[in-house]
Amino acid sequence: MAYQFIISKRLDPLFAISIGLAAAATRISREEKEKGRNSTQSVDALKRRWNLAWESEIQEKKL
Repeated sequence: MAYQFIISKRLDPLFAISIGLAAAATRISREEKEKGRNSTQSVDALKRRWNLAWESEIQEKKL
């Protein structure tokens, strides 16, 4: 018997997004540890990249 949904029609997309985010976080964590960075340094790098992304988007809207 083929199932249409894993959990429910509305919760399946949220479940998929949460699994994807967890997988991305695990990969980023592993790669940062391979580079020799600790958690604090990784979070600082993420904040810098996040700010750079938002700054470039704001500048594009002004043009």
